[in-house]
Amino acid sequence: MPRPGGPSAQGDDNDGQKAAEAEERNLKRKCIDYHAPAVLDLESRLYRKACRTAHVRDAPFLQPHSSYLPRLGLPVMGASAPCHSMAYLTYMAHVTRAKNSQPVMSLSWTPGGRRLLTGNQEGEFTLWDGINFSFELIMSAHDNSFRCMAWSHNNNYLLTSDAGGNIKYWSPSIAPVQSFDTHNGQPIHGLTFSPADTKFASCGDDATVRVWDWASRTEERVLEGHGWDVKAVAWHPRSSVICSGSKDNLVKLWDPRSGSNLSTLYGHKNTVTKVAWNDNGNWLLTASRDQLIKVYDIRAMRELCSLKGHHKEVTSIAWHPLYESVFASGGMDGTLLYWNIGSKGSEEPAARIPYAHDMAIWDMKWHPAGHILATGSNDRQTKFWSRNRPGSTAGLEIDAEADEEASEVLHDEMELGNHVGIVIGRRGATIIAMQRGTGTKMHVDQVRRVLQIEGTAKQIAAVKKRVGALLDRVSNDGGMFGGYGGGGGMSMGAGAPSGGGGHYGPAGAF
Repeated sequence: MPRPGGPSAQGDDNDGQKAAEAEERNLKRKCIDYHAPAVLDLESRLYRKACRTAHVRDAPFLQPHSSYLPRLGLPVMGASAPCHSMAYLTYMAHVTRAKNSQPVMSLSWTPGGRRLLTGNQEGEFTLWDGINFSFELIMSAHDNSFRCMAWSHNNNYLLTSDAGGNIKYWSPSIAPVQSFDTHNGQPIHGLTFSPADTKFASCGDDATVRVWDWASRTEERVLEGHGWDVKAVAWHPRSSVICSGSKDNLVKLWDPRSGSNLSTLYGHKNTVTKVAWNDNGNWLLTASRDQLIKVYDIRAMRELCSLKGHHKEVTSIAWHPLYESVFASGGMDGTLLYWNIGSKGSEEPAARIPYAHDMAIWDMKWHPAGHILATGSNDRQTKFWSRNRPGSTAGLEIDAEADEEASEVLHDEMELGNHVGIVIGRRGATIIAMQRGTGTKMHVDQVRRVLQIEGTAKQIAAVKKRVGALLDRVSNDGGMFGGYGGGGGMSMGAGAPSGGGGHYGPAGAF
C-alpha cells in the first residue's frame, strides 16, 4: 500500500494541479462575443421611432463607467448619430502565433466575419476563430510568399496571389478552383474586383496593371504607364475607374474599358504603398514611404488633406466599414494609428498605439461589424484589436500637459538576466533605436545585468513594455540567441568601458 507521501500520492497531486491549471487557462481565455450586442441592436430597432431626429435624440449615450457595459452594442447602432471614438480600437484582445510561424503578409475576414484567414511568407493559409481566436487550420496554398487576397463582392470566391506571379481562385470553403501564372513571373501585390464581380484587376512588379475576365480567366487589358513596380490597385466601388500606386511615386486613374489613363496624381515623394477607395466613392486614400497619408476628393481632383503621424513608412491602410470618415493605418515601425477626417475630425491622429507590433504591419482588415480590427505583421504575429470597455483607458495615451507629475524625470531599473546582449544589439543598434523611439536615456550595467532607464513615468513604462516583449520573443524562440547572453564579448560602441556598460548613441538621440 503506497505511503501518504509516496510517489503515487505525489503523482496524483501533480495531475490534479495540472488539471486545475488547464481549467484556469480555459476560464481566462479571451473572446469577443458580438452576439449579445447584436441582440441589443435588433431589440432597439423594434422600438425606434420613424422620425430620424427622434430616435437620435432618444439614443442612449454611454457614460465612462463599467455599469454601462450591458448597453454597449455594435457600431451599427450609432450609424445615425456616429460616436467616432467607438471606432478607435485600442484594446489588444488577443495575439496569435502559429508554430513554426512566418511573417504574416496578408489577411482577410471570411464572409460574415466568423473566421480570419491569414497568408504567410511560406505560402500557407492559417484559419483563426473570430470569437475566441483559437487556431483552426493551416494548409499549403502557394509555392511562394503570399502577397494579396481579395473576396468578391458577392462573397462567392476568393482570389489570392503570390511572389511568383501566380493567381488562384478559391471557394468559400477554402477549396482550390483554378490557378494560372501571369505578370511574367513577377510578384503580384494587388487584386481587386469590379463592382459587378465580372472582372478583376491585378498589379505587379512588371510595372503593369492587368484587367481580367472572371469567368474565362482571359486577359482583356494591359494598362501601361507606370515607370516602375506597381504596388497597389483598387477598383472604384461603383464606377468603371481603377486606381493604382507605384514605386515611381505616382498615383494613376485608369479607364478599364479603353485602357486609357484618366489622370495622374503627383502628391507623394516616395513609393506609393497602398491605395483605397472610400465606400462613398468620392474619397481616395493613398499611403506612401514618404510617411504621408493623403486624401483626395475625386470629384474635384484635389487634395483634401495630407496626414503626417507616422515616423516611418506607411505600409497599410483600411477604411472603417461603417463610419466613412474613420480609417486606420500601420507603419514600418509597428505603429498603429486611427484617424478621423470628417467635419469634426482633425489632421492629427485620433488615437495612437506606438508599439502595436515589433515590426512592419503588412496588412490590416476590419471585421464587417466594425468592432474588431485584425493586423498582420512581419514579427510573425496576428493581433486582434477591440473597443475599450466604458471607463477604460487601455491603449490610450495620457496627455502629459494635463498632469504636471507626468513631466517629472524618474530613474528605474529592469533586470535583464542572461539577455544583456539581446537588449544592446549589434553595435548598440537595438538600444539606440529604443532611445530614439521612446525619448529616454538608457544605460546597461553589464556587471549587475540590469537596464537603467531615465525618463518620465510614461516613457519608462513604454520602455519596459518594449523590452519585455523583446525578451519574451527571445525566450519563445527556444534560446536560439543564447550565445549573446552576458554581452561581455560584444562590440558596444565608442565610449563604453569594457565590462561596465555605458550610454549608447549620441546625446542628441536622447
